[in-house]
Amino acid sequence: MNEQQQQQQTKELNGPFGSVTCVKFSPDGTKIMLASDNKTIQLWDGQFEKQIQIMKGHVYAVNDAQFSPDGNTIVSCSSDKTIKFWDVHTGMEIRTLEGHTSRVISVQFSPDGTTLASGSWDQTIRLWDVHLAKEIALLEGHSEEVNCVRFSSNGQMIVSASGDRTIGIWRVKSGERVHTLTGHFESVLRAQYSLDSRVIVSCSKDETIRIWDATSGNQLKKLKGHIGVITDLQLSSDGRTIVSCSQDNSVRLWDMNLGMQIQKLISHSHPVTGIDISPDGNTIVSSSEDGTFRLWRGL
Repeated sequence: MNEQQQQQQTKELNGPFGSVTCVKFSPDGTKIMLASDNKTIQLWDGQFEKQIQIMKGHVYAVNDAQFSPDGNTIVSCSSDKTIKFWDVHTGMEIRTLEGHTSRVISVQFSPDGTTLASGSWDQTIRLWDVHLAKEIALLEGHSEEVNCVRFSSNGQMIVSASGDRTIGIWRVKSGERVHTLTGHFESVLRAQYSLDSRVIVSCSKDETIRIWDATSGNQLKKLKGHIGVITDLQLSSDGRTIVSCSQDNSVRLWDMNLGMQIQKLISHSHPVTGIDISPDGNTIVSSSEDGTFRLWRGL
């Protein structure tokens, strides 16, 4: 994307959703999921024209939710310390996992869908066998809450972001922590691998985005521009663009290689809480504390 190309806002959805904690496209891009502090997960069509399902069962805020790789299941985690699986087609709860001793903040399926990783305020990462619905590993080492857990594209590694200001790189098979990335000076809220798993991108309450070499753990770039906590980030599938959102009410696009901002999207009137990029790479969805969601085309 060059400086002249512009995002086109194509849809705005308003409604009493509570404070939305995450927003995600389904793997095929035909659905959008909203998780909220009103204890629910909502499923909409990909254009926000129709609500498909509403999933109720958590007794406290839903902090994160993700689709399974095949798009048939949603997993959610909550301040009620539980993890729940839901049938996308019926909206019915399938099962509940318990084991964390404090609120669960982040969940993600492995790329093959057989393993689930979860991160919690109890300072641990737990791995679960999806089919057997049981805990199979406990990863310890962070000294504050685990805000985010994400698998590498081959499923062999996990990256974690923590309130202890560090990023952990873990080997899934052994549970070994192979690197601790330091540089952020406030709580790290998100970290994720690039599609080729060679790079990790993170964001923090320190208002910076950082790019790291996933093998050596060395910091490659620091991106500054947001004025406020950076609440979420995503990488485009081609690895060229970082999309971030912040409490400064903006969504920003960054050139990954140049390490510079290429676009700033201002439309929300309150902090932006979550973003995602559609599977075809053409659309961004954003959610905000102003109670709206926006679709943007032109990535």
